[in-house]
Amino acid sequence: MSFSSYKNIRSVIKKFNLTYQENNYIIPQNLAISDYLRGEIEFSLREVVLENSELAICENLIYPILKEIWKNYYLEDYMLWSHEALEYDEDLSGVPDYTIAQRSPQGKVIFDRPYLVIVEAKKDNFTEGWGECAAEMVAAQKINESPEQTLFGIVSNGKIWEFGKLSLDRFVKNIKSYYISDLDELFGAINYLFDQCRLQLGNG
Repeated sequence: MSFSSYKNIRSVIKKFNLTYQENNYIIPQNLAISDYLRGEIEFSLREVVLENSELAICENLIYPILKEIWKNYYLEDYMLWSHEALEYDEDLSGVPDYTIAQRSPQGKVIFDRPYLVIVEAKKDNFTEGWGECAAEMVAAQKINESPEQTLFGIVSNGKIWEFGKLSLDRFVKNIKSYYISDLDELFGAINYLFDQCRLQLGNG
């Protein structure tokens, strides 16, 4: 089954015998936002037609934000991948929209251990988005063969950003959502996940 075959998070929880919880675990960590990016995001929200194109949302809202934060971390030995295949077995395979993965000692062209997956909520459908994202997180956990490590997931329609994490057999969804209308708070939340990925790399 492809990741998109999981239509809600319940189907992933049941199939892979996970437990599901909700609480607020995000601790936003302030990160300076360049005036250039602020201007680009404001321009895209004001002028770009986003409603009729999933690709437009990825290109104009989601990816620029991820890339800006990743610039502060790329020397920490991990990579930001766009639409790179993630395959474990016939039940867990597909292509996440974006992935944060360990930088391979073989060079940047080699996809290595994934720690964070990002899924666009297509047509604002967060229910299906979380089914897909949770399945990708399970695949990442199995690929890494380190179930005690924490894997992270984001589902976003560009304007709303939701967060989840998986460790051992426990999936936790953050109760609070973050919004592009408060770019500083959103950056702080995503920056927290990037820093947690850095800690995972240190333990890997």
